[in-house]
Amino acid sequence: MNVNKWLKQNTSDLLGQTIALTGATGGLGCELCRRLLSLGAALILLDRNKEKSDALKAALIQEYPYARIAQVPLDLSNMSSVRAACDALEKRDFDVLIHNAGAYSIPRYVCDTGYDVVFQINFVSPYYMTCRLLPYLRARGGRVVAVGSIAHNYSQSDADDVDFSTRKKASLVYGNAKRYLMYALHELFRDEQAACLAIAHPGITFTNITSHYPPLIFALIKHPMKIIFMKPRVAALSILRGVFEKSEYRTWIGPRIFDIWGKPSVKRLCSATDEEIARIDKAAREIYLQLSEK
Repeated sequence: MNVNKWLKQNTSDLLGQTIALTGATGGLGCELCRRLLSLGAALILLDRNKEKSDALKAALIQEYPYARIAQVPLDLSNMSSVRAACDALEKRDFDVLIHNAGAYSIPRYVCDTGYDVVFQINFVSPYYMTCRLLPYLRARGGRVVAVGSIAHNYSQSDADDVDFSTRKKASLVYGNAKRYLMYALHELFRDEQAACLAIAHPGITFTNITSHYPPLIFALIKHPMKIIFMKPRVAALSILRGVFEKSEYRTWIGPRIFDIWGKPSVKRLCSATDEEIARIDKAAREIYLQLSEK
């Protein structure tokens, strides 16, 4: 795939645009930062690890000396941090919010919200931030880009176990959280006129999120993974396309071939019934209301 040719055909100047993104220090995040800066955008890095964020900012400025980069601390597992980040963003000028950060196989615990940490990081916090910042984005004609996953296909949601706290398999827990994020945001933006939404997914690529295997297994599979699956610089293009193109209701942007390889294309989201989607939407709105009242 000719990345430079794709960029010329599918992107345009972002001068005057400011983009806030979570998970900037990860593999996909770093690639997104470089692509966005090359198009003239200013960035707001929303990251938990200050040292990594500082190092990334320094590296980006060395590569793009005139880059405009701000930083806002954000720990998606902590609602106090999430609320503080929203407070900070409301005082800044930004046009696009990219929910790129994610957590797959990590130590499980219950957050102060009462939800499992994987569900909190991948759904609760991004959804809360979107709802909280939506009035601001409406006023600017802004956009939300949420990174989904093909893992959302692995299971159906469970009204009796919303956050899959009783499940052990990482792919199911992560997939359920992404399922909530993708469908809940589509319902939130269903009749939205002023702001817009894009749901994008990178397919399978070699990033920090794939390093959860035991060390011996990871050592054996990491090189084949780098060969078989798309590199982050290519996988990030689906998310970048979301900066320029909104998702129509119940569609998403991702690799064309089996949702794993190839150029970004638009496909229908048809993995859930209307009944399940309505249940997800209801639960999501109740969670936001619950957290807004605290």
